[in-house]
Amino acid sequence: MKKKFKDSATVNKSSGRVMEISPQGQLSKGKVLDVEISGLDDEGYGISCSETHALRISGALPGDTVRIAIDHVAQRMAFGHVKKLLVPSAKRSKRPPCGKSAQCLGCPLIAMKYRDQAEWKHEFILRQLRQYRELGDITVHPLLSPLRLVHYRTTARLVIAGKHSEPFIGIFRRSSHNVFDLDDCLIHHPLVNRVIEVVRRGITKMKVPIYNPRSKMGLLRYLVVRVSESEQKAMVIFVTAQRSYNEIHHLGKYVREQLPEVQVLAQNVNSSEGNVIMGPVDHFLTTRHHLNETIGDTALMISPRSFFQVNREGARLIYDKVREWAGLTGQETVLDLYCGIGGIALSLAPAAGKVIGMEVVEAAVEDARKNAHLNGISNCSFEAGDVAELLEDMAEDGERIDVVVLNPPRKGCDEQVLRRVAAVSPRTIVYVSCSPQSLARDLNILKTLDYVCTEIQPVDMFPQTMHVENVARLKKIDKSA
Repeated sequence: MKKKFKDSATVNKSSGRVMEISPQGQLSKGKVLDVEISGLDDEGYGISCSETHALRISGALPGDTVRIAIDHVAQRMAFGHVKKLLVPSAKRSKRPPCGKSAQCLGCPLIAMKYRDQAEWKHEFILRQLRQYRELGDITVHPLLSPLRLVHYRTTARLVIAGKHSEPFIGIFRRSSHNVFDLDDCLIHHPLVNRVIEVVRRGITKMKVPIYNPRSKMGLLRYLVVRVSESEQKAMVIFVTAQRSYNEIHHLGKYVREQLPEVQVLAQNVNSSEGNVIMGPVDHFLTTRHHLNETIGDTALMISPRSFFQVNREGARLIYDKVREWAGLTGQETVLDLYCGIGGIALSLAPAAGKVIGMEVVEAAVEDARKNAHLNGISNCSFEAGDVAELLEDMAEDGERIDVVVLNPPRKGCDEQVLRRVAAVSPRTIVYVSCSPQSLARDLNILKTLDYVCTEIQPVDMFPQTMHVENVARLKKIDKSA
């Protein structure tokens, strides 16, 4: 069996008791310690400490006693990994669903019982809210979970390393440039796993050169796979260092022969040396350029660059909650900011008078317009541009807005955007967030602008990981009462 790691530089990327079993002295790389884990930090590292450093231990859970090896020492913090589990935590599953999690580390919570995962995520959200004194009266509901806790991820962005005779297709191991080879990931949709295996065989059979970031030689850099669950079809994008039609043509032909479910095939050229996966241009090798997916009653076309939630069932839970808390009667004008390809906007349109979506990415707006046509929806329009500028224009036009949906990227909203949202004076704001930290910050700002958050519904879009999505409900404060 081949080794699971391949070195690569493709991407330039409360305390527990400590019992030292290697010689006393300052911490250094390779030093071995026995430690008790007191908690998890926001990135899923187990927390402990030595006499001189805070410790962050990958693969450890609260309540574990573990033997660790130090990987990296900074001024006041050191990072390490578990060498041996000495006393397992009561939170640790007796039979974890994935036997490779301690080596992969892509899903830091997968060895934790799901009940304890849900409790940790709930407490994580509360910790972020407690940092702001004015957010003390918010009801945080129990975590809403999808039906499937594994095999839910329908999009994978994977690095390719090694040589064509022994290709590695996987993810960077935490805090390293080593690629962990994924052959049957428990989180990936089964069709994603099948694509990875066929591509691996194809690289070897066709002798496709793999890009080496040190020598800057080779071709294949990344593999991007997207799956439509409603169609049970896949999209495969080969990201290459340069345009080289012959090798990719033959590799693509092999993949489609072996796996007819692959309906969309493209080559993306990325010659940059940064850590962005995809370059600016896609070259399609199939006549079909998109997949079709449905969330509830909403049909969506998914293209290579479309932002689309990786968990279809989790996305449905979010759409349903947004629709419930928007409280539409058929007369309202709704503003959907950072609308992407229009999923939330289109799900709200049948119950609204009018929906306006705004998004800075022009390609996403083009997709959103196509999706409106696909669904036969005529009361939904989309505008491309800077959200703050578009909001300013709308305020000058004096258009009445009843409900605003915010769905920003992980960094949250610029304060200028929040101020301009408040300036159009909607009765309700529904904020969808993938970051509890930026959500708490923005809710605190919105409260100063007379919008108070009454409740938050966490949604477990990413079971087995430390990530959690939230839907927040805000109402305008009536100062005349």
